[in-house]
Amino acid sequence: MSWSTPWFDSRYYELLYGHRDERDAALWVEAILARWRLPAGSRVLDMACGRGRHARCLVMAGMRVTGIDLSPASIIAARERVPEAEFHVHDMREPIPGAEFDAAICLFTSIGYTAAPEDDLRVLRSAHTMLARGGHFVLDFMNTPRVLGNVMPDEDRLIAGVRFHTERRQENGTLVKSITVDDDGRMHRFEERVRLLRPSQLECLAEEAGLVVVDRTDGPRLDPFDPLRSDRFVLWTTKETA
Repeated sequence: MSWSTPWFDSRYYELLYGHRDERDAALWVEAILARWRLPAGSRVLDMACGRGRHARCLVMAGMRVTGIDLSPASIIAARERVPEAEFHVHDMREPIPGAEFDAAICLFTSIGYTAAPEDDLRVLRSAHTMLARGGHFVLDFMNTPRVLGNVMPDEDRLIAGVRFHTERRQENGTLVKSITVDDDGRMHRFEERVRLLRPSQLECLAEEAGLVVVDRTDGPRLDPFDPLRSDRFVLWTTKETA
């Protein structure tokens, strides 16, 4: 995942995706807790936790939260933001030794970024390994069928005095975003590459990892998933009790 670290570590990533704010995080957490009915004190793992916005909402709801992310800068920010939670710089493809959780979340299209497709299965197997029997795992991914039908054109945005120019293209089953940042004349260039995983592929990966698929919804609402209309594909799974 080395290509992504400079981008995810940069302040420009947070600026560009600032609309994914505390209110957005609260909607996700409310939906997840309503669906799973987790009691206070439940152990929740936030995979690819970023700067801790979901972890903060989970802590406020009484959960015991552990967050993991590859970005050291994100983990530093998360620890400052949510001192009540536990955060680690950790590769989510590998289970945390000896850890066990009642639930795990992986939100905001956080798989599909590495050069090796088998890494996506490794992430789901890692989640399965760390879940207690009967534990829950939810995966939030872009709705690939809709993305394929509505690839956005080039986009220019001015955010807090910083200009972003984003170019999007499809390349061998991958969505590529080339992002040029103009910060008062200082130019920076970043790239995002994420596999265009379809809902059926994600379901197969979850089942191969040993998880039981129980539902598919839009997100953060709990509306049934519609390939043509849903903004997100949210996969709800559990680990068998025996």
